[in-house]
Amino acid sequence: MKGFQFKTYEAPDQSPFDKLFEIFKELIVHTSGDFDEAISWMRELDVEYKLTDEKYTIDDFIEDLKKKGYIKQEIKDGGGDGETKITAKTERAIRQTALNNIFGDLKTAGKGNHKTKTLGQGDEKNGEFKEFNFGDNIENISLTESIKNAQINHGIDAFNLTENDLVVEQTEQKSQMSTVLMIDISHSMILYGEDRITPAKKVAMALAELITTRYPKDTIDILVFGDDAWTISIQELPYLKVGPYHTNTVAGLQLAMDILRRKRNTNKQIFMITDGKPSCIKEADGNYYMNSNGLDQYIVEKCYNQAKMARKLHIPITTFMIAQDPYLQKFVNAFTEANQGKAFYTGLKGLGEMIFEDYETNRKKKLK
Repeated sequence: MKGFQFKTYEAPDQSPFDKLFEIFKELIVHTSGDFDEAISWMRELDVEYKLTDEKYTIDDFIEDLKKKGYIKQEIKDGGGDGETKITAKTERAIRQTALNNIFGDLKTAGKGNHKTKTLGQGDEKNGEFKEFNFGDNIENISLTESIKNAQINHGIDAFNLTENDLVVEQTEQKSQMSTVLMIDISHSMILYGEDRITPAKKVAMALAELITTRYPKDTIDILVFGDDAWTISIQELPYLKVGPYHTNTVAGLQLAMDILRRKRNTNKQIFMITDGKPSCIKEADGNYYMNSNGLDQYIVEKCYNQAKMARKLHIPITTFMIAQDPYLQKFVNAFTEANQGKAFYTGLKGLGEMIFEDYETNRKKKLK
């Protein structure tokens, strides 16, 4: 009989440290790596939600963080204890958690949503099998599946393996990809009571972890843009903060294209996460032209020119717009048309899934 069976939810069995560590990793991203502020939040949550008991306190948790190498005590120049900071081990744990939380449910099981027209001799296995045919790469023969076939076809008593029993794992031809991820850190990313920068950071960390672990031949560079644009390392992502900046989209695009020009990969792309309109450009004389009132046509035209230039370089731009203002969507539509790229109008919730889907799709096709 088919149907549903309901039962009381049972939380996974975790140690007191592991339970608190999951909360700590979330808070350390929200506080941009500020350990003291994160612990202060944990103490407040402990009072309200009884996270600990007399057997294991927040102070015990801090001691375990030290012992396990997740935090370190800085030493002042004149001696004595300085600030407590997270270590590289914590940074890796945060990126792995972001990857699991955002992309964990998107792992392929059987056939996925990322369709490709051709299967054949490629460099990445996709988990699907087919009969061996003349010309197939013998390195892709699955011994386990082939032996299973032999036992089914000829019986177990007299083992016999023939060419008709052989099975190969199918592969997909995927080009190497160079990606630049642009993150808007203008002041609007924390305006109106909505924290937009923390989800953007989590997505950036998840994408970086995905590429470096799953697609090591691919490259990812991350840049942030406010009044100007500059690159940051993957390790700096947890500490990323919004500043009192305007939005210099042009500077971000120029830097992204400069980075991609130096890449040898055929496939190149720009992902841009933003919530606001372009409101700033840097003039040739070094001065800044800024206008936050509506869409300034002078600034907008500069953005369109950069979009067209990227198109000439065969660099598609995918814009992930996390604001819903109709007049901004009109600008993004025109920007996307100039580049022949793509735009997604998404809330913060679906941002990670959309970026993952688009990255996977782009790897399976030539972007030229």
